[in-house]
Amino acid sequence: MNIELIKMNDAENIDLSYSSSRGLGEYEAIILVGGLGTRLRSVVADLPKCMAPVAGKPFLFYVIEHLLRQGVNKFIFSLGYKSDMIIDYVSEQYPTLSKQYSVEEEPLGTGGAIRLACNLTTEKNVLIVNGDTLFNIDIEKLMATHQHANADCSLALKPMEDFDRYGVVELNKDLCIISFKEKQYYESGLINGGIYVLLVNAFIQEALPQKFSFEKEYLEAYFDKRKMCGDIQEVYFIDIGIPEDFEKAQEELRIKN
Repeated sequence: MNIELIKMNDAENIDLSYSSSRGLGEYEAIILVGGLGTRLRSVVADLPKCMAPVAGKPFLFYVIEHLLRQGVNKFIFSLGYKSDMIIDYVSEQYPTLSKQYSVEEEPLGTGGAIRLACNLTTEKNVLIVNGDTLFNIDIEKLMATHQHANADCSLALKPMEDFDRYGVVELNKDLCIISFKEKQYYESGLINGGIYVLLVNAFIQEALPQKFSFEKEYLEAYFDKRKMCGDIQEVYFIDIGIPEDFEKAQEELRIKN
C-alpha cells in the first residue's frame, strides 16, 4: 500500500462489478474531490459532494470502480472540504489501493488543486477526473487520442441533446478544439464531460496564478495557444451537481442485490 500526504450506454448496462485486469494499460488518475457541494445542500447536508449517498453508497464509489475497471492503478485524491471524511472512507473501503492525498490548506480552484496534485504524479500523462461526475469512458481510447495528437491536454466529450446546463466544445476535423461556447440552450452539441488527460510537465510550467479555474483560466484561455484535443464518447454520463440529477442518479445507479 502506498499512502502519501501533501498539503497546501445506459443506466441498466452499467457494470458495477470489480475487475482489476482487462488487459488494458496502467494509468494514473487525479480525482478532484475537494468541492463543497453547495448546490446539493438542500438534499445532502454537511457532506463533501463526492460522499453524497447514491443508491446506498457514496458517489465516489462508482467513480473509483469505473477507473479500476479501466486499468487505473495509481490514484491521487485532491482534497479540500472535510478531507478526513474522504481519507477515512477510501482507506477503509480500498485498503490495498495505491493512493496518495493532495490536501488544499485553502481553496485553490480546480486549476490550483490539479497543479498541487501534479506534484505527486509519476507518469508523463495523468488522467484528471471530477469526483461528482460519472462518465463511463474508454480510457484507453482517450489516451490514444491524446498521445496520437501529441496534445498538451485532451478532453472526453459527451454528445448531448436539448440542454442548457452546459457549454459546448467545438472541434475541427483533426479533433483539435477550436472553441468553447457559453452555457445556453442548445438543441445538440458536445459537452465537456469533466475527464481530461494532461501532459504534466507542460501544465505545471504554465505561468498561471496559485488559485485559478482549470476550465476558465487554462482550457478556455489556452486552447488556441496549446494543443488541446477532444475525444467523443457516447457512453453513460451523470453529474450529481444539482438536486435534480442527484435524484436521477439514485435510480440509475441503484444496485440490484
